[in-house]
Amino acid sequence: MRALVQRVASARVEVGGEVVGAIGPGLLVFAGFADDDGEADLAWLSAKLCRLRIFDDAAGVMNRSVVDSGGEVLAVSQFTLFASVKKGNRPSWSRAARAEVSQPLFDRFVRLLERDLGRSVPTGVFGADMQVQLVNDGPITIAIDSRNPE
Repeated sequence: MRALVQRVASARVEVGGEVVGAIGPGLLVFAGFADDDGEADLAWLSAKLCRLRIFDDAAGVMNRSVVDSGGEVLAVSQFTLFASVKKGNRPSWSRAARAEVSQPLFDRFVRLLERDLGRSVPTGVFGADMQVQLVNDGPITIAIDSRNPE
C-alpha cells in the first residue's frame, strides 16, 4: 500500500461539480493499493498516519500528530501511486490492484482511519473522475509505502 500525505489547511473533493468530501486543517491522504496488500498493510499505514508528528506544537516544532492537533483526514483512492515509468514515457499501472480488489481495501482502510482518528473520515468517490482542491500547509508532502517503511 502506498500513500501520499499532505498536511493541509483545507481540502475538498468534487465529482461532477458537487463537493463529496471536505476538511479543514488536517491530512489529505491519497491511497493506492497493490493486489497483495492485506490487513497488516492497512493497519500499519492507518496507525502511522494518525501518529505522524507533522503538526506544530506551541513552540512551532513539528511535534504533534493529526490526533493531537484535533485535525481531520480526507482520504482519496488513487491507483496512479503504483505507476511505473521504467520503460518508455507511458506509465504502466500493472502493479495497481484492480477495482474489485482495491475498493474493499480502500473501504477497510477508511474504517481503520476512523477508528484510529476517533472521528469520521470523508472520502472521494471510488473510481470517479475527481477534482481535488487543497491548500498545502507548509508545504508538507510525504510518500509512505507499507512495504518499504523508511
